[in-house]
Parts: sequence; structure tokens; C-alpha cells
Amino acid sequence: MKCREIIENIEKSYPRNYAMEWDNVGLLAGSHEKEVRRIYVALDATDEVIEAAKAAGADLLVTHHPMIFSPVSRITDEDFIGRRLLRLIQEDMDYYAMHTNYDVLRMSELSGEYLGLSDARILEVTCETPKEEGIGRVADLPDPVSLQDYCETVKKAFGLQTVQAFGDLAGAVKRIAVSPGSGKSMIDPAIAMGADVLVTGDIGHHEGIDAVARGLAVIDAGHYGIEHIFIKDMKQFLERSFAGVEVITAPRKDPFTVL
Repeated sequence: MKCREIIENIEKSYPRNYAMEWDNVGLLAGSHEKEVRRIYVALDATDEVIEAAKAAGADLLVTHHPMIFSPVSRITDEDFIGRRLLRLIQEDMDYYAMHTNYDVLRMSELSGEYLGLSDARILEVTCETPKEEGIGRVADLPDPVSLQDYCETVKKAFGLQTVQAFGDLAGAVKRIAVSPGSGKSMIDPAIAMGADVLVTGDIGHHEGIDAVARGLAVIDAGHYGIEHIFIKDMKQFLERSFAGVEVITAPRKDPFTVL
């Protein structure tokens, strides 16, 4: 199957126009006409991932986060992005990224499903045609629970050993907001929606304590800690869509070590 056919099918479900204007999604390296028999799925196009995709004999690498965000004025071996692009081209491996279009159309809903949220609403609407879509979800629990108990729920849902919690662990939470990835910008929408706690990632010291001062607890489950769910979900999507294509996934591996 040609890469073009795979992309067309992916973008029927995840059109690129749903991505944020600052984002960079789609085919970022390679040929639309390349024959694809094996796809490797990962969260990031790291050196390790590219090597693993090559070892697996992948024709196409699909990641959530784009390797290229800023304009590239030259592709050389003098910087790490250039070296990765050169490696992909040398190995004749196509590279496709689906980021905030996937966040809007799937990741937010999927993270709510992992947490067992019912009747969830969009946390921040990013587009309204043909229907409202957006980042994050917010929903009420049937009954209040302590922040500490909900930390355990988050850990179990996403298979985590640890999370960071900002707020009173004994305090009650009922309205839950979740926004996978980097959630600093989602603090205001969570407060506006009356959430008691925001489950997200990449929360810094000041953002955390300031959110608590405004009445919002925060559970930082890590950027990778939540978004790793992309890998399994995309494997299932690709296998359903392309019966003749083998899909291989990167093993789950946190990008840091807690000592």
C-alpha cells in the first residue's frame, strides 16, 4: 500500500485542519508514493526510536509529537534534528506526525475514557465546525473523593508509579478536568469550568502553587505519563484500517528516571 493511501485514510478520521495553527502535522519526511508494508508507532521520533524502526524494517514511522516544529533552513549532521532527518532519508523511511489534530479528535476523549469519566464535556473548544471539538475533557464523579484517592485512580488508569499532586491531599474533589500533554495553559479553562482538580502534565512550581491558590488542585501525571496511550490506540486504528500492513509499537519507556 502506498504511503499516500495510508495518509488519506488517517486524515479522514484526523484531518490536519483540526491541528492548532502553531503545530506541524502530516508527512514531514519521505515520499507519498513509497510502498508501505510495515509501520512503527511511537510518541516521539528520537534517535532510539528511529534506530528501532530501522531494525524492525519499518517503511513508515508514525509519531504523536512532530520532530520538526520550527522552520528548517538546512539539513546537515551539525544538529540533532538534521541528523535524524538525514537518517530517515538514508533509510528510505517515511515519517508522519499527528499531534494536536489527534489531541482534539481523540486524545482528550480517550484520556477521559481511561479515567472512567461519564458525560464529559470539552474543556476548551478550539473549533466549532461542523461541531464543537477541542482540548481536554471535564466531568463530575458520582461522589466526591479525596485528592489522595484520586491520585491513586490516575496512577492505576495510566499505569504510573508516581504522580505529583498540588493541593490538600485530604481535600475533596468531584469535578475532574483532564488535559493530556503540557497543561499549563489549561489551568484557566479548568477553573472557568468549575473543576476541582486538573489532571495533566508539565506543571511547574509556580503554576502548581498558583492554581491551588485559585482553588484548583493539580495532578501532574507527566507528559509521557498520559500521552503514551496514543501508541496503543494508533496501533489499533491502523490495524483496523489496513489489514495488509504490519504495525509495530515502541515499548513503553519513560524519558526520565525518578531516583
